[in-house]
Amino acid sequence: MDELAEDYYARGREHTRLTSGTGRLEFWRTTELLARWLPAAPAVVLDVGGAAGAYALPLAARGHTVHLVDPAPVHVEQARAASAAAPEPLGSVALGDARDLEWPGASVDAVLLLGPLYHLTSAADRARALSEAFRVLRPGGVVVAAAITRWASALDAVARGWLADDEFARIVSDDVRTGLHRNDSARPGWFTTAYFHRPEEFAAELAAAGFAVEGPVAVEGLGELATDDLLDDPVARERLLALVRATEREPGLLGLGGHLLACGTRPSPP
Repeated sequence: MDELAEDYYARGREHTRLTSGTGRLEFWRTTELLARWLPAAPAVVLDVGGAAGAYALPLAARGHTVHLVDPAPVHVEQARAASAAAPEPLGSVALGDARDLEWPGASVDAVLLLGPLYHLTSAADRARALSEAFRVLRPGGVVVAAAITRWASALDAVARGWLADDEFARIVSDDVRTGLHRNDSARPGWFTTAYFHRPEEFAAELAAAGFAVEGPVAVEGLGELATDDLLDDPVARERLLALVRATEREPGLLGLGGHLLACGTRPSPP
């Protein structure tokens, strides 16, 4: 991560992001996709860039042995505290870099990359992170990776009225053209330095690392447009989730929401 991203995460707010607004939808959908793609428990799961353990701790509660690594000291502190208070603690929590994992080859059943690929803004660094995930996975193991869609800031600009701001309009123009998102003035709500993928580019990066790829699928998809009132209503929420599932692979809608997920399997020897 660059300095702006480090400062952004040093605020320690990531652990609450998934508990309000469309962050809840991201959490619900990511949780159900992990249940779909991860091996049955017990499995050894390496959560790379796992922040405060939003996904790692529920996976540990389901019987997996989960090891979390993250480059932000504040996240490591939060994850350790949450793990210590949990009935089923994490196997370990440590500082770490997705591009240089301190794990032996073929030692885990699953790797989560639910953040590193969009904070590694160079293709070479993303390739290194995917190569490391491939290396530490046992044959037949899976990586579940996340990307931010190329048009995420454009959607925010329209939905939240931010196109009226000259600076954000410039950011959106750069994002759509290059995929490189920068918020040099650190304006709240405008995220931080990241790379925004096209869906086909995301799948190609996983394939280039040697994975057999399933997806990508939309995480929020059409649900990105949902209001809090809709998400708060149990009946409407279930209808929305069903609609998102039904359209999660629709090519014309993959870029609508904020995030994509894909699953890559390390092939077993013939």
